[in-house]
Amino acid sequence: MSQAQTFTPEPLLVTESAVAKVKGLIDEEGNSDLKLRVYVTGGGCSGFQYGFAFDEACAEDDARIEKEGITVVVDAMSYPYLVGARLDYQEGLQGSRFTVENPNAASTCGCGSSFSI
Repeated sequence: MSQAQTFTPEPLLVTESAVAKVKGLIDEEGNSDLKLRVYVTGGGCSGFQYGFAFDEACAEDDARIEKEGITVVVDAMSYPYLVGARLDYQEGLQGSRFTVENPNAASTCGCGSSFSI
């Protein structure tokens, strides 16, 4: 009798563009211990907003996504909001920024940095 396979979705899909930008920023800082922290906080015009910060520390309950030599961390409170989301880095007329495409968001605002569930 075979056992059922369990599937744990990757908490955050990280694009090649985001990986390249994170690598570049870490190289600029000259600190290979830096990790990109992606988090969700209350606020913004739609109820929640995304935040990005570089961090050397990693909490015990942080989810770690490792891709091509970089590490992205998501705290336990933000994790449920980001499962299945896509982290990208875009350069355009509105400037350069990290973006999150989140299938869990019921609505987003025009600036793209806040959402509601």
